[in-house]
Amino acid sequence: MADAQAVRAVLADLRAEGDALEQLVGGAGAAAWRRATPAEGWTVAHQIAHLAWTDRLALLAVRDPDGFAREVGTAAAHVTTHVEDGARAGAHMPPETLLKRWRAGRSLLWTTLAEQPPGARFPWLGPPMSTASMATARLMETWAHGEDVADALGVRRTPTARLWHVARIAVRARDYSFAVHRQPAPGEEFRVELRAPDGTLWTFGPAGAAQRVTGPALDFCLLAVRRRHRDDLAVRAVGPDADAWLSVAQAFAGPPGKGRPAGVPGKGAS
Repeated sequence: MADAQAVRAVLADLRAEGDALEQLVGGAGAAAWRRATPAEGWTVAHQIAHLAWTDRLALLAVRDPDGFAREVGTAAAHVTTHVEDGARAGAHMPPETLLKRWRAGRSLLWTTLAEQPPGARFPWLGPPMSTASMATARLMETWAHGEDVADALGVRRTPTARLWHVARIAVRARDYSFAVHRQPAPGEEFRVELRAPDGTLWTFGPAGAAQRVTGPALDFCLLAVRRRHRDDLAVRAVGPDADAWLSVAQAFAGPPGKGRPAGVPGKGAS
């Protein structure tokens, strides 16, 4: 019952996150879709096209794991260009067509995830995922690319409690973050204490851990999706391994990318 409740909760938040971003871009006007975002070479249209493309990939992983494996295997030698090609193809569509495609794709993925039986697991670009984990990953990516869109449009979005999912996946991906940067994972757990948008405290890890990370949840999430440099955020570490984590943390699967340079939050690639 608890697992089912967790799935329903994250699915509700996934839908809300997508709806919020759709409202932002849907009311921006056609010209705004051609604005450059902080990701090098990507416009607002590229960002939405990428979300539509990855939603399709996630749907393939859930419905046809063998087909997913074939597609990922084909792209293994050129992952970056494969992602770029997917975004570029969608970005050439008229904004209203692209918006409809993204809306339909994420709706179908949402319905498909909601229909999955308890205990289901699906392949992905990193470790296999449960239904809740897949929904969380889609929420995280929607929020992260929404930050790129907001930067391009000059909008400051109000953080919500949905950031809890982003923070949680970032904490759970700690060892993966070290591995993708070709560094050994620490042997001990960290304590992570984050101030939520409503002022409450979100905690992860043992209370008595010697090494810890603290700060605003928004800042930690921006760091974990590599949308801001750690020097521009109020996230602090106690302990050498925790400090090293702040330089490699990422909540998403795949290569880390270039990240953002310090001192210029709205510039650089992600």
